[in-house]
Amino acid sequence: MKTRIIAGALALSLVAGTARAMTVQEFLTTANGIPRNPTALLRPDTRRLMGEFRGAVQTVRAEQTAATAAGRRSATCMPDKVGLSADAILARFNAIPAERRGISTTQAVREWMAEKYPCPA
Repeated sequence: MKTRIIAGALALSLVAGTARAMTVQEFLTTANGIPRNPTALLRPDTRRLMGEFRGAVQTVRAEQTAATAAGRRSATCMPDKVGLSADAILARFNAIPAERRGISTTQAVREWMAEKYPCPA
């Protein structure tokens, strides 16, 4: 029963995530228009990007939880807290080759977390 609930929640989050998923290029374009000063936190674009990134991390974490609950090996083994600065996020997204920037922020986070927090074999 618990596995069905987790699988259902994962499916809903994936459907909701794909309905509003922002590409890495859109993320970077928006981020480049935000000034790098303390007032940036007051801007709606900043809050939207923070929400987009937070949602991507939550989706990847839900996938990890669902895989573990189903007895499958997860692609990531993220710790409970993943502290990433805005500079680290932008550096990672800017490092994605231009021809791949059409991927969703969720896919970019999925790949990043799989690289940064791989599960032991």
